[in-house]
Amino acid sequence: MSASVEIGVAPDGRPVTIDIKELLATRLLVQGNSGSGKSHLLRRLLEESAAMVQQVVIDPEGDFVTLADQFGHVVVDGGAYTGAELTRLATRIRKHRASVVLTLDSLEVEAQMRCAALFLSALFDAPREDWFPALVIVDEAQMFAPSAAGDVTDEVRRLSLGAMTNLMCRGRKRGLAGIVATQRLAKLAKNVAAEASNFLMGRTFLDIDMARAADLLGMERRSAEEIRDLDRGHFLGLGPAISRRPIKVKIGPVRTGSQAVSHAMEPPPTVSSEELHALLHEADAHTRAPPPAPAAPVVAAEELIGRIEEIAAIDAPGPASAEPAGAAVPNDSEQAIARIFAEMASDKEAPFRNSAALFQDFSMRCRMQKIGVRAIGLTDFRRRFAFALAGLGSPPDDEWAEIAQAAQDVPDDLLAPFLLLARAAQGGEPCPEDEELGRVYGTTSPGRIRRLLEFLEKSGFIVVRTDFSGRRSVSLPQLGTATAPVD
Repeated sequence: MSASVEIGVAPDGRPVTIDIKELLATRLLVQGNSGSGKSHLLRRLLEESAAMVQQVVIDPEGDFVTLADQFGHVVVDGGAYTGAELTRLATRIRKHRASVVLTLDSLEVEAQMRCAALFLSALFDAPREDWFPALVIVDEAQMFAPSAAGDVTDEVRRLSLGAMTNLMCRGRKRGLAGIVATQRLAKLAKNVAAEASNFLMGRTFLDIDMARAADLLGMERRSAEEIRDLDRGHFLGLGPAISRRPIKVKIGPVRTGSQAVSHAMEPPPTVSSEELHALLHEADAHTRAPPPAPAAPVVAAEELIGRIEEIAAIDAPGPASAEPAGAAVPNDSEQAIARIFAEMASDKEAPFRNSAALFQDFSMRCRMQKIGVRAIGLTDFRRRFAFALAGLGSPPDDEWAEIAQAAQDVPDDLLAPFLLLARAAQGGEPCPEDEELGRVYGTTSPGRIRRLLEFLEKSGFIVVRTDFSGRRSVSLPQLGTATAPVD
């Protein structure tokens, strides 16, 4: 398989390629004003090399999350995890060679810098046996490696600049090839930019940036005007992985799109001032504003790690058994399996482990009792374990059949706390407190429990009611029941 990918064409129609093997050793700097096509260039490079090498994208604007749809990148929302969780994720990412997009668009600038620094440092500090080659793409690099102090604290700036410097200066020996993109070279720390041996320079207008770009490309100062005249999506390339002489390239098409707002012109709607006034004031005068669209649930760090390991767990050979795949489990074995689920659910640490590790534990327990469970896959295991955690039996006892029916559409990772709420509602018991919900959900964070309840409510599974005295009760529309209120 060739190690080169085509990123576009030269003015004479010849294809322009980037040698990925050479890029891993020599790094890349992309520069261009806003609207010059930097993100389009990075997306083209990522798409063309996705099957060749592991990719880690630091995405401050959420532009690259669509790579997950076609290329299987794991999207990590940096704002949803603690520093320790991000460190564990980064370590597993290097170990399992997963391509990921770390999206930071939900954070303020200082939090983005701190989050990216912890993540990059964990990639850099991975054990030597996990030093596999990987492209590390950092968009808007001037945010993470600023050339001068800004509005952030000195401590955060040093942390972020140190991580970026390690990536560009010392990352090569650890298999990390830095690709940094910036709007202005003058705002990017020189010790970060200087480590790149390959350059793709897009349109820029400020004299100081044009002069510096011309110096990097080996062009004479009077030729720097050419950089100002570049069209959108056109770049000047130079470097051992691209060309030995500066070459102009028009970046080719991409298969995935950005979530950014389109800047195409669109006229406003043609309505009378009276109709427009009525539309603007209708919600205030007559009805409440519609609820916001349900937000995606926050995926626990261990669950995300489990997803990375899930393919290996599913592909692992199952226990020896005379039963064909998909065969029903005998009744006597079903009773033993139910006891195993009950034993695992009684372990207080079990909900805090990822599902892949739990499934391996379950398979080992079954093998020790000489039980064949090829009919139970990972998905079936998750749901049955959730019922066991909620105390409803596995499979659920007949008295909980109505709850099982109502829970069919609940996502697997939210099933256990939903079942706990449903059980309390059906029995007219007090609403489970945050600690009890956290026990089956695998968290000690009150914030995650709050987001869990908000998501279940926005999805139509439950209705949360809090009275003026601060007592919470939960109703389940599908069951027509509600829990008793609790402080």
